[in-house]
Amino acid sequence: MTAVLVIAASDSSGGAGLTRDVGTLRDCGVTVLCALTAVTAQTDAEVRAVHALPPEIIDAQIAAALATRRVGAVKVGMLGTRAAVAAVAAALPPREALPLVLDPVLAASAGGELLDAAGRVALRELLLPRATLLTPNIPEAAALLGEAHAADETQLLRHGQALLALGAHAVLLKGGHGRGPLATDVLVTRDAAPRRFSAPRSGAVRRGTGCTLSAAIAAGLASGLDLPQACERAKQYVTNFIQQRD
Repeated sequence: MTAVLVIAASDSSGGAGLTRDVGTLRDCGVTVLCALTAVTAQTDAEVRAVHALPPEIIDAQIAAALATRRVGAVKVGMLGTRAAVAAVAAALPPREALPLVLDPVLAASAGGELLDAAGRVALRELLLPRATLLTPNIPEAAALLGEAHAADETQLLRHGQALLALGAHAVLLKGGHGRGPLATDVLVTRDAAPRRFSAPRSGAVRRGTGCTLSAAIAAGLASGLDLPQACERAKQYVTNFIQQRD
């Protein structure tokens, strides 16, 4: 089976993080390899504690995973610290050798910082240029650029172009924090017009949607889909996920 390497943190609530990634990837029919970056104590309402793992342990996990079997794609989620960002950037092969889906986890949906200020700088400098696809929501895109939240699609597309200029190969701007009857994600690349993936906006609220979407895209890339196909399939998967009831 095709394998995806997930580099992310644990979430004791099971609502997001590594647990959500593993469930998504198994649903998508791929084998999962893991490298843990941090242990978090979370509920659906708050982040109670975060314990960052040493960078040498992160590096050793990635090396062991890549030596275990052929990996078709990498998904990176919560990193937590500058040291973790640097360890991941140094451990991965070039983008041309292995596609990387980078979900810039900066803060928990329930509140609480999940990547420190130095880590955000390192993410922009070291990992964003390595990313095949960056998947920020509206607040994350603004935070990475040090700008105000995009109020409309024109501003959102400007943020996408600015993130491309920082080195990302492509950017999927997630529209879950937007307004209107449709939740629209916009794929921005260097060599094609923007692509839009829409679904009716749901009144349901579920944690882990960003983890779910990025993991599903990584599964698609590892399975041989091109980037727009992988994004379209993942959008349908996360739409179904939001509508489910535990």
